[in-house]
Amino acid sequence: MTLSIVILNYKTRGLTKQCVKTVLQFPPTRPYEIIVVDNASGDGTGEMLAERFPAATHPQIRFIQSPVNAGFAAGNNVGIRAAKGEYVMLMNPDIIVKPMAFDAMLAHMDANPDIGALGPKLVKPDGSLDSSCYRFPTRAVPLYRRTPLGRLAAGRKALSDYLMHDFDREGTTDVDWLLGAVLMVRRSAMEQVGLLDERFFLYFEDTDWCRRFWSAGWRVVYFAGARMVHFHERLSAQGSWFMGPFRRSTRVHIASWIRYFRKWPADDMTRGAKPSGSA
Repeated sequence: MTLSIVILNYKTRGLTKQCVKTVLQFPPTRPYEIIVVDNASGDGTGEMLAERFPAATHPQIRFIQSPVNAGFAAGNNVGIRAAKGEYVMLMNPDIIVKPMAFDAMLAHMDANPDIGALGPKLVKPDGSLDSSCYRFPTRAVPLYRRTPLGRLAAGRKALSDYLMHDFDREGTTDVDWLLGAVLMVRRSAMEQVGLLDERFFLYFEDTDWCRRFWSAGWRVVYFAGARMVHFHERLSAQGSWFMGPFRRSTRVHIASWIRYFRKWPADDMTRGAKPSGSA
């Protein structure tokens, strides 16, 4: 098995169906499997998959029902543990695959055995660029992103650096970290650094994972040679900023922010930094 594609569903049955359809429409040419994990959403995704993609005609699709919603990291880890591929790709349900994307990413990973994690170029449904690679955040970045402080000169500069506005996304390059919406990882690298840290319920688990790849000597690479569409919506930033503390997604984001900086001291932002051991 070359590639295991893990799709985590939480109350996104329609998006999951569309995502699976595009994987089947533009699949890798090498052996692959699709593992759909449902995070106890109760939206009938298992029944939909059995009806729309029956095992008799789609044996490469597996469905795993999680009895609880333990978060993004834990849900994806369920799929990763079941995966058999030499490479594992995390893919959110709001991703649409484009032709030859899988093969291009696999070929680049094969040709560069020091890459631990690889992410494609993401675009929005209208064709405009979607951010998918970033520099490691300072402690102030989450504050700048969700309050009016981001409009100050210092905030604009910090966010521009964090969002890599100086990089045009047309070239392939090493980056600090990649968005977990679409992330291909090498099994041998993953076995060395471990799975996603389940102490992060949502947010920062991808940042942490990429830092662990770098810490173990594996490269993290943004790959412009493959393109996918991302129907992304930042749940943590919806609505007015002053209502943020009253939204569960915001509280979860803040909790993950605190855990991340406990684990990764902000005074060492280098790619080879070691975690403090706590979160």
